[in-house]
Amino acid sequence: MIRSTVSRYVHIRQLTSGVPKCEQVIAHRTRNPISLTSVISSTSYRNSKYKTSYHHSQNHSQRYRTIHNTPRTMAPTHAEKPNDWSAQQYLKFDTERTRPVYDLVGQIASHLSDVSSPRIYDLGCGPGNSSSVLLSAFPGAKLTGMDNSPDMLLKARSTLPDAEFVEGDLSSFAPGNDADLIFSNAAIHWLRSPQRIPSLVRMFEGLKKGGILAFQIPDNYTERSHALMRTVALTPSQPWSQYFADARVGDLQDSKRPDLDPIEAPSAFYNAFASEAATVNIWRTTYQHVLKDVPAIVEWVKGTGLQPFLHLIPEEEARKEYVKAYERELKNAYPELVDGKVLLAYPRLFVLAVKS
Repeated sequence: MIRSTVSRYVHIRQLTSGVPKCEQVIAHRTRNPISLTSVISSTSYRNSKYKTSYHHSQNHSQRYRTIHNTPRTMAPTHAEKPNDWSAQQYLKFDTERTRPVYDLVGQIASHLSDVSSPRIYDLGCGPGNSSSVLLSAFPGAKLTGMDNSPDMLLKARSTLPDAEFVEGDLSSFAPGNDADLIFSNAAIHWLRSPQRIPSLVRMFEGLKKGGILAFQIPDNYTERSHALMRTVALTPSQPWSQYFADARVGDLQDSKRPDLDPIEAPSAFYNAFASEAATVNIWRTTYQHVLKDVPAIVEWVKGTGLQPFLHLIPEEEARKEYVKAYERELKNAYPELVDGKVLLAYPRLFVLAVKS
């Protein structure tokens, strides 16, 4: 049975000093709350209350190794076997990448208020930034973080030595019936579309009554930052062109291509959980990240979506030329602001479902 909720309102808030007010519109009727949010993220955010124990905990052991130019995948995509990726590269934008975690955890807290020691699984835990937020929000929790990147797990274990971190992938994850919360930040989108919702349904069905499945996924397939990866890859007669000749870039029927699948409509996620849910909450937030310049956008995506493209270019000079061409296209797509910085729009879809 779905809890009926009727609410229509506009919430306007001042996020940071000197940043224009952002309008958040949440319009939903009965079962399906879907919000559309635009959020400004600027350098002042780095000094805000959102800097928490994760950032302070980095004074712990800093040992970790870095493996470059290989894509992180939570399930096999274009490669024959999973490849590692760099925790160091990913954490260049740890503040911006962690902000959605706070937004999602803030919606979860009331559902776990009566659980003293919740059992939490953090899927695609990466270097431990999401796990740290969860442990801060639920101090008595027993948490297991899962990722398939050895480099990410090494960083997570050194940052949070008292938590449990295991290697695994989303396509085969099956929780026990002890889970109070299955959480995932920016990992589900690495699954191909035919796997994505069935995997989530399997997880949700395994939850006990009152258990929560909560996840956030980037929804940027059509954003210029990601569309230009495909456009540049398909440019003919370039040093990198031969490496994409058989990669089927943009062909949604080919699971081995480097680009990820578009994200399903919110209604698809709602329909997947509704029959066994007490409540399903869905919203979409577009974060407007203020970055130093266009090269900063390149550095951002080098830690995530650009990696599968770079992995297909084995020759170093050709790889450099591809990145240069991609950066040139980005400069046309992201005009400078008055102070020379750029705004990177980054939409993310959030889903929170509670088992009936």
